[in-house]
Amino acid sequence: MGLLLGYDVGSSSVKATLMEAETGKVLATATSPEKELEIIAEKLGWAEQHPAVWWEHLKSATQKVKAQAEFEAADVEAIGISYQMHGLVVVDEDKKVLRPSIIWCDSRAVQIGEQAAADIGKEKCLKRLFNLPGNFTASKLKWVMENEPEVYSKIHKIMLPGDYIAMKMTGEIKTTPSGLSEGIMWDFENDGLAKFVLDNY
Repeated sequence: MGLLLGYDVGSSSVKATLMEAETGKVLATATSPEKELEIIAEKLGWAEQHPAVWWEHLKSATQKVKAQAEFEAADVEAIGISYQMHGLVVVDEDKKVLRPSIIWCDSRAVQIGEQAAADIGKEKCLKRLFNLPGNFTASKLKWVMENEPEVYSKIHKIMLPGDYIAMKMTGEIKTTPSGLSEGIMWDFENDGLAKFVLDNY
């Protein structure tokens, strides 16, 4: 029997659902933790979480699902990951996380995004990015560059929360056009990386 395993990696919890591929019947579902995940706010407007915490709770939710519906890993035909958007995860060459993730509700990079929109031009942003840079992932990365140069100098790759989970599962660091778009790094006009945004930052 073919199975599908889905995960929702949120800022409050990680949910896991197992279902039959052919029928869509839900066989098991679980959440971890039972209480909401901690959001670290060292300053007003800041919001961070440790990516390792997401991974630990994903494993916990998976064990809960396995307890409800016994299955073999080989029966899982596909894994789907949905996740909290716009978070910034940075790793070094050894795939070690360098700092807590700056998550979606953190507002420290608002002014950086506003300045980028002014520099690039709002019309160009809307035409090619379908949005303004705002407080999205690219702006958060520039905040790290400006305020934590010792961390920035060690960055090998940046990821979104879902990319981090996929890396933990596969050992590979990859993303998607939709992921780059949510980070304001996808040029829809040229169907590729928005180099003009990165050059501005």
